[in-house]
Amino acid sequence: MASALRDWLDKPKAGRGVHLAGDDGSWEFREYKALAGAARRTAAALIEQGVAPGDVVCVILPTDYTCIETYYAVWAAGATVCLVTPPLFQDGDDYVAHVAAILRQARPVLVVASDDLAGLAGRAMESAGISGVPWRPRQADAEAPVQEAGELALLQFTSGSSGSPRGVVVTWENLEANTELIGRLAGFEEGDVTSSWLPLYHDMGLIGCFLTPISRQGDLRLMRPDHFIRDPARWVRTFAEAAHTAAPPFAFAYAARRIKAGQLEGVDLGGWRTAIVGAEPIDPHALEVFARVAEPYGFARESFKPAYGMAETTLLVTLDQVRRRPLAVRPDEASLEFGEPVRILQEHELGEESVGAKAGWVVGCGTPEEDVPVVVVDGGVELPEGALGEIVVGGESACGGYYAGAEGKSTRFEGGLVYTGDAGFFHRGQLFVLGRMGDSIKVRGRSVYVEDLEARIAEVSGLGKGRVVVVGVPGAGTRGLALFAETGDEGWVPEVREMLRRRLGADVEVTVVIGTGLIQRTSSGKPRRRYMWELLRGGRMDGARRL
Repeated sequence: MASALRDWLDKPKAGRGVHLAGDDGSWEFREYKALAGAARRTAAALIEQGVAPGDVVCVILPTDYTCIETYYAVWAAGATVCLVTPPLFQDGDDYVAHVAAILRQARPVLVVASDDLAGLAGRAMESAGISGVPWRPRQADAEAPVQEAGELALLQFTSGSSGSPRGVVVTWENLEANTELIGRLAGFEEGDVTSSWLPLYHDMGLIGCFLTPISRQGDLRLMRPDHFIRDPARWVRTFAEAAHTAAPPFAFAYAARRIKAGQLEGVDLGGWRTAIVGAEPIDPHALEVFARVAEPYGFARESFKPAYGMAETTLLVTLDQVRRRPLAVRPDEASLEFGEPVRILQEHELGEESVGAKAGWVVGCGTPEEDVPVVVVDGGVELPEGALGEIVVGGESACGGYYAGAEGKSTRFEGGLVYTGDAGFFHRGQLFVLGRMGDSIKVRGRSVYVEDLEARIAEVSGLGKGRVVVVGVPGAGTRGLALFAETGDEGWVPEVREMLRRRLGADVEVTVVIGTGLIQRTSSGKPRRRYMWELLRGGRMDGARRL
């Protein structure tokens, strides 16, 4: 099977390529011609190793040129790529267990790992019952011709935020349709530069900020996540030449908090056309605080493009392609009942009113395109605009299911449609996403979403977003929750308990847990809510103190 996504391996454009960030603040540049040659030599080595079209190859490498070359080498060999995250915050045992869970499903013919990760990868292989040792990337003397590809382009593992990771099967048709959608809605033009620090093993970083620009042979400025964390101003400065990026909302709030006076001096951000925002619920405050920092240097609020998507739909579903300021609304919680109209208490475009608009606010994620139909349903019945229900997605980007017969807990594949397990509604033609249906608790017949509770608790407690995780828990019917807070201080607890009592009712049982290092996250940074509750319930959460 041919694919336009691999065409550049045969026809690389001179003068364009990938600029890779160095640890010392420098940038290294390699043209697509050099990258294509290295990828095809690595493909020849893979073929010598026995990799054939249609095989699955798992790749565990840090973000560097070897990773880029190996990724495309697997494609040049006709095989299916499965990128696996390098270890981030997990300890060795947790990381090995996570990788082993992926390997047991993927059943790769080869596991590729760098020298420093080969030990952990080998342990994961042994745990998964896969014989042999990890393969170190190497290049043959001659370049292999690009092989006919199998049906699957990617095995894209979900991050495990709602349970064990599951591999989404992404066909070449899925991937081509979605990268075309991204390019069209984001307004990619010939010669555009993209900048990203997102990890390549996550769908937004891989498909939105890596495969899409490379398939068009636009220049790419690529950083690692730790580069961004250490110096977010470095990322923002790249938009003196870059036009496109994508990032979760927390990244913009973090950059606004960390960038110091003078770090952007002399930088012209007027050419920054597209800042796609997604991967988690979007609060308007996060976008506005960044806009205020970047606006003096030419950044426009209209460049923010809130988006909705998920691995099960390849990536993108909706993106606000109209050049306008994002629209934020505050729904009446009492109206959040499936099948019923959502009552909007307040709404505004991004600007002055967005400061402080955190808990209870959601931002519109654009209007669906004809080729990616999106409806909101309740009990299988399509709902009118304004009513709350489950988001259902169709079109060529909708994937066919999970690999090896794995089943999702809330996302389902039926009749070419993806029943996302996400709750949302349409307002003024735009899709508004409230969160995972499974990440909510029922209160007086309506759903209260834990992301919204987290934002409110972060405000009331003063702990800040990111240090608070709420989990809807069993054991108290559907009316219990656990609150995990990374702090040793408990002075804020009475006020938060009172706020929750007023909001949820006195009959909702609340367990408060404090301590350091409590919050467990997936490779994409999402809290592993159920896993945290299981650790606590099993007495395996070190340093946790229940109040």
